[in-house]
Amino acid sequence: MPEVDPLILALVPAFAAGFAIQQFLELVDPIIVRFGLKDSDKKLVLGVLSLVLGALIVLFTPVRILDSLGYKIPLLDGAVTALFISGGTEGLNSIIKFLGYAKEKEKADAAEAKATSGVAARAQMLMLNRAPKS
Repeated sequence: MPEVDPLILALVPAFAAGFAIQQFLELVDPIIVRFGLKDSDKKLVLGVLSLVLGALIVLFTPVRILDSLGYKIPLLDGAVTALFISGGTEGLNSIIKFLGYAKEKEKADAAEAKATSGVAARAQMLMLNRAPKS
């Protein structure tokens, strides 16, 4: 089984809550449309509803993102978690993309360091071979 990044594990409960809110909003959307709201007003209503539901989850559950990552900042953690949850699946998708980019950069840096050390080692060998022998 592949190793899972601890950051992803820390975000799974918040992701699940965000996904549930996203699905709930899909059910509520047709009801809100019946009120005849403009698209911008409908988006605002759904966004506020999503944030309120995210805040309720933070208030009544132990789901906390920053705490899961080792940061003990209760008020900020609650706000960050509520915002993350209210974003649905977008938040986790963004973090997964960022982790993928970071991992690719680490691989590229490691390959460059290996190539650079190989060149330096060859240059050193050439210098040793050219040194006058006593």
